[in-house]
Amino acid sequence: MLKRMVATGVVLAALTFSPAIRSQGGKPASPPPTEPPLDGWGRVITPLPKNQKPAPAPKRDLSGIWDPALNGNQVLGAAAMPDDGKPEHRLPYTPAGVEKLKTTKPSNGIRSVLPAETNDPVVFGDPQGMPREDLFELRTTQILQRPENVVMLYQFGRVWRVVWTDGREVPKDAEPRWFGYSVGKWVDDYTFVIETTGTDDRTWLDRAGRPHSEDLRIEERFHRPDRDHLELTVTIDDPKMYTKPWVALDKFVFALQQPSFDVREMFWSPTEFQEYNKLVGDAASERDNQ
Repeated sequence: MLKRMVATGVVLAALTFSPAIRSQGGKPASPPPTEPPLDGWGRVITPLPKNQKPAPAPKRDLSGIWDPALNGNQVLGAAAMPDDGKPEHRLPYTPAGVEKLKTTKPSNGIRSVLPAETNDPVVFGDPQGMPREDLFELRTTQILQRPENVVMLYQFGRVWRVVWTDGREVPKDAEPRWFGYSVGKWVDDYTFVIETTGTDDRTWLDRAGRPHSEDLRIEERFHRPDRDHLELTVTIDDPKMYTKPWVALDKFVFALQQPSFDVREMFWSPTEFQEYNKLVGDAASERDNQ
């Protein structure tokens, strides 16, 4: 049995110096296959029923363990607007946005630098923050719903955030936080909308190094079309960096898992990144500079 599982946000699945960080199809790294398939506790994994008609969604309920039905890696930046050089994916930057963009050095996308030369804050141990938690390595997410708030537990980084639903408004001129200040409300029986402000402008929006200012406002729209699926749309509104709001994630689909589903650890590890640079990143930089 594999004793140690590591999955990092910096080392890409394609650059696997250790079997422990391999992944396929956007899913977390997995131990050697077993028959029947077992989770990390040695328990048999019960597959979800296939080809059955989804049941109606319960009203005003997001609770459960939700696993991405699509690839949530987003290594080229926000899935709906990747940094792939296509004109339709060019963001509506303000002049200030263009200047701040020039200061970031991502290790992916059309502006990519060698891994050892990136200034990605996450590489140096900073939290992803919001909205990058949605826009890079979006993995299994568990949602706990209470009368006064909604708690979201993320697999990547093993972090959590609280969305308040007790009627409070987002604060003005508050101390910046990595994950900001979030309030949410139901706009209908199956759609929950979160507004987040007060984020720390040292974070990047996504893996591609898109910038944001202290005036960033993030809208997350969770829509549950049936019992077994959840759709997430993320909209970015930052008038200092962008001339108009833009959609970063468009109806990203999650599938409901069994209550016994084992959510594995997935951390970015500085020691793993150092090992990666020693074997891959630094060596590539040296070859490029010859």
